[in-house]
Amino acid sequence: MEVETKTMGLVQVDDSRVLNFPKGLFGFEDYHKYALIEAEYEPFFWLQSLDEKGLAFLLVDPFLIVNDYELDIDDKMLSDIGISSPTDVYVWSVVTVPADGGPVTANLQGPLVVNRKTQTALQVILSDSKWTTKHNIIKALQARGK
Repeated sequence: MEVETKTMGLVQVDDSRVLNFPKGLFGFEDYHKYALIEAEYEPFFWLQSLDEKGLAFLLVDPFLIVNDYELDIDDKMLSDIGISSPTDVYVWSVVTVPADGGPVTANLQGPLVVNRKTQTALQVILSDSKWTTKHNIIKALQARGK
């Protein structure tokens, strides 16, 4: 399918890269369908709304940033999107790139959880205070020696 994007114009996206967020994302509850598109720079991806071309989120795999990242999510929430096994899941964090040149950060407190079998997803809020909404990506990668 062809998708009009915020950053790359018209791109071709395979149907297997379309994610359904039945409850939307926090603050964007009215938007449910998104395409997962590789960004210009690895390891980032775009989560592009299929309903509003001006709505897109930069994503990164949080496990690339933090070695000990853990998600303690209620089984009921996971069952809402059909997840019955940890192997059914992949996870993304939303990235913020401030216009003022401030640190590039990842939201580790509000990850996106995707059922890899059905492409159904949800955003959760983790209760562990260890994870923040503004985790500095560059500092984390430097700490890991990357």
